[in-house]
Amino acid sequence: MTVNRTSAYAATTGIAVPKQPSAPARERAAARSVPVVRDLRDRAGRSPHALLFGPADLVVITGLPGSGKSTLMHRTVTGHRVDSQDTRDRWDTKVPRGLPYALYRPLVRLAHYTGLRRALRTGEGVVVHDCGTQPWVRAWLAREARRRGGTLHLLLLDVPPGTARAGQRERGRGVSRYAFRRHRRTAERLLRAVEKGELPAGCGSAVLLDRDAADVLSRVGFTR
Repeated sequence: MTVNRTSAYAATTGIAVPKQPSAPARERAAARSVPVVRDLRDRAGRSPHALLFGPADLVVITGLPGSGKSTLMHRTVTGHRVDSQDTRDRWDTKVPRGLPYALYRPLVRLAHYTGLRRALRTGEGVVVHDCGTQPWVRAWLAREARRRGGTLHLLLLDVPPGTARAGQRERGRGVSRYAFRRHRRTAERLLRAVEKGELPAGCGSAVLLDRDAADVLSRVGFTR
């Protein structure tokens, strides 16, 4: 495991997240390759302004509901982004006012995954909003990253539950207490694993962000 907390990035404006070996190189390096974890929390405003990934890489942004995933994506992502919240917002304008979301949620999810599939077929880098409760989505993305010769990266927003709840109230939309507890258990389990260098299967690197580090970021993109 490589967990990086050094000050090497304090004077930089961006990080080029290292690409993991692929194709024959991955097989040769399998025995010695280890996941890379960049911990950018608690850096008091000294975090990088950009995170740059390879042209064929895929990036998953995950964290608690209300932690700021969609805000971060809209503000920083250059290139393809697939945000389930965007899909829901589009459907909210089409369905009758007052119709419970639970009734049309399956259609929103279908539209979201259809849009994700379409973005992946471009072969270009894609940033994806992941709620964290659907492990099969990350498995799908890991397979796609391997197929295209890229790497799957994880951006994990580490935000206290109270802050996430406040974020939900600010946007006027939240999840039920039961759903939030489920998200919280999943997020905490993932965070503990990443801190130990145990990344989800197929994930080549992870970047840990707190709210301050996320606010400093101005670009999440892909190299050419």
